[in-house]
Amino acid sequence: MAQVWIVAESNPFAEQAIAQLKRAIAQCPTGSTPDTVRVVAPADLPPVVAPEDLFCPLTLALPEALAFPGASVFRACAQVDSLRQSVANHFGVKPGDGSLWLPIALTARGPLYGEAIALAAHTPEQYRQPHHLSDRQRQPLYALAFRLLDWLNAPPAVYLLQVALSDEGVVFDRLWPYPAAGAIASLSVQTPDLFTAHWLCLSHQPLLDLSIPGESTKIL
Repeated sequence: MAQVWIVAESNPFAEQAIAQLKRAIAQCPTGSTPDTVRVVAPADLPPVVAPEDLFCPLTLALPEALAFPGASVFRACAQVDSLRQSVANHFGVKPGDGSLWLPIALTARGPLYGEAIALAAHTPEQYRQPHHLSDRQRQPLYALAFRLLDWLNAPPAVYLLQVALSDEGVVFDRLWPYPAAGAIASLSVQTPDLFTAHWLCLSHQPLLDLSIPGESTKIL
């Protein structure tokens, strides 16, 4: 049995994400007894937690002193302009605004790449998956995701690489170190959905595939 801290701010996305994570934790426990789940706002975190506890933040607004696997990645992702500049300097990828999300489930054995997520054409506040990309479009995204996560020394988790695609190639917007709002599009579409995949990665449980009927997961 593990104690799981879901750290989230109060907003409609967080409410849905918390519910999905709770469901995943209940369905995929770390042991023979149910895991204990605590949902807290960043400001309400206790100053000290047990080292064996699992952190599952759903926000970048975390206390600077909070120590957990992935804390340095969260801090880097929160500094959007700085990370954009680092990606431009280290990988030669142009920075800018994007509205396309590549899901990456980083397991202990390596990354699994899900189908892209995009904004719905007629309902811009909603998301849809899959968004078809050609192999020529996919390969630079996979390469950037792999190199960026390796450079950040990212631990197992689900990440969303937010980008745009232009005639000149990939435009890097930001990296989300948890299933952000676009991950909702995976519910009832992808198996497992991105919230369940995130929990499996965080708790070091097996995750072998991200599948959508009629689509194939890319493993590099």
